[in-house]
Amino acid sequence: MKPLAKLANSPKWQLETLRALNEPLFLWFTHGQGRITIAGSARGFHPHNAIFIPAGVMFNFQAMTRVQGMAIYFGHKHGLELPDSPLHLRLREGGHQSEVGQIIDAIYRELDGGRPLAERAALFQAGLLSVWLDRHRAEQVKDTSQAGPRNANERLTARYTALLEREFGSALNISDYATALGVTPTHLTRACRASCGRTALALLQDRRLYEARRMLSETKVPVQDIARGLGFSTAGYFARAFAQQTGQPPTAWRKAHSGITHH
Repeated sequence: MKPLAKLANSPKWQLETLRALNEPLFLWFTHGQGRITIAGSARGFHPHNAIFIPAGVMFNFQAMTRVQGMAIYFGHKHGLELPDSPLHLRLREGGHQSEVGQIIDAIYRELDGGRPLAERAALFQAGLLSVWLDRHRAEQVKDTSQAGPRNANERLTARYTALLEREFGSALNISDYATALGVTPTHLTRACRASCGRTALALLQDRRLYEARRMLSETKVPVQDIARGLGFSTAGYFARAFAQQTGQPPTAWRKAHSGITHH
């Protein structure tokens, strides 16, 4: 678990660049507001919003005011029955708000209390959270105002971001992605811009360069190997693209940011 106030203090590139985690994430906002993009669909968040993001789904968020709440990372081997698609729940009823708040508080007390078998007990509480999510997912189907991707642009962008998350390390270009999705590059770019205000190419570049920054800060992989692994034709092209976005070449950025931790 991590307080959202602490998460919001992470480096800007970690928060605002679209990327995916390899474990499910649950966000519970109790204060503040901003915008969150999930699977290429941008929307606002406010207090009493609960957001679930499955592993492998690209997302980012921007806080417009100071945010409070909790982030719960489920890990890789949680063994729970969790939704396989994102959820964004706007909880209007006080009973629903207090119910999820009590579950989160119980998980926190177990993990923070230092009692024997705390992780096992916390996992049981996380199981209650998974049940809570399934119940509200069923309710969400009935409430079109809280539905997931609702129009053709959002559906296409969600498919694109899912494919992008699997293939961003390849040398595929936008034409390749568009062909795989059965549309033209122009159509794909128009859909992405309508869904989240970014072009298809910008999403691809952001994802690659996010991974580059993560590897530069967390690993000792040589720059040329990072470039090759992310589908750049040459290390020089990678260095120019990286410097254009960050203001520093990869080697200098690594020296300045080595040791940054990222969940």
